[in-house]
Amino acid sequence: MSEPMKPPFESPVMPVMLEGDHQFNFRCHKGISCWNACCSNIDITLTPYDIVRLRKRLGITSAQFLREYTVPFEMEKDGLAGVKMKPVPNGTACRFMVDEGCSVYDDRPASCRYYPVGLMSLRKQDEYVDRDAYAVVKEEHCMGHLEERPITIDEYRQEQGVVEYDRHSRGWRQLVLKKKSSGPSIGSLSLKSRQFFFMASYDPDTFRAFATSESFRESYDLPPELFDEIEASDEALLEFSARLLRQVLFGEVSIPVRQEAVEERNTRKIAAAEAQAAQAAAQRKAALADLNDAERFDASVDDY
Repeated sequence: MSEPMKPPFESPVMPVMLEGDHQFNFRCHKGISCWNACCSNIDITLTPYDIVRLRKRLGITSAQFLREYTVPFEMEKDGLAGVKMKPVPNGTACRFMVDEGCSVYDDRPASCRYYPVGLMSLRKQDEYVDRDAYAVVKEEHCMGHLEERPITIDEYRQEQGVVEYDRHSRGWRQLVLKKKSSGPSIGSLSLKSRQFFFMASYDPDTFRAFATSESFRESYDLPPELFDEIEASDEALLEFSARLLRQVLFGEVSIPVRQEAVEERNTRKIAAAEAQAAQAAAQRKAALADLNDAERFDASVDDY
């Protein structure tokens, strides 16, 4: 993973937390005067499910999608990384915006579906479950709030198809929230752990190859049908990645390791260490022999 970049986006909006039954007025349609204005200056954080939908829509690999359409950023200093949509070159507009609206509308990211509602997942330090709260964001350019169409936040979420997105993103959001709310209690993550989080979260093609590899199958005690599921289903893959990340990042073991695989891995490590030590000893012996030869040569020269 390349070095995280700071996102080129900032939001001055300070939201107020609301419940799902809160009612507000809003409607967005092509005839409205601010049509496409929100897509002209984007700040779109992507979830793993967003990437699954978009890379499938575009017919490209997840690695290609990350390279061409996203920019990484740090969710917290020296912590987990996130990815945002990369705007058009030398601009701030969404690359999927056209005159008609969104060119990937059916597969648009969750944050686009939510707008102008914002989702906030919260967890207190003494609680084990997260709570969803919402905000209705009113920006000057948005005329949708002036439309006479009362709707509750829960109704709006259902209408925009965001309920499905939340279902497939909940496990991942929970582990991100746990990392943020845990603070220093779990310590700093290693670079290797942060890189694994990035791969398992945002590069499903590479993660699928990793999780279905022969070495992974031999190392973990999992039913064969699970591997069939994550081979065939992106949704099953996302669920498994969140499960594995909890084990890797927080030690919440739900995927048993085969003991024989552990012993074999330890045996290989010992053998590799012994081979490395033997090689180092041989190199030192050869260097000493070269030094002795050089000293004998110097002595023979002095005789003349």
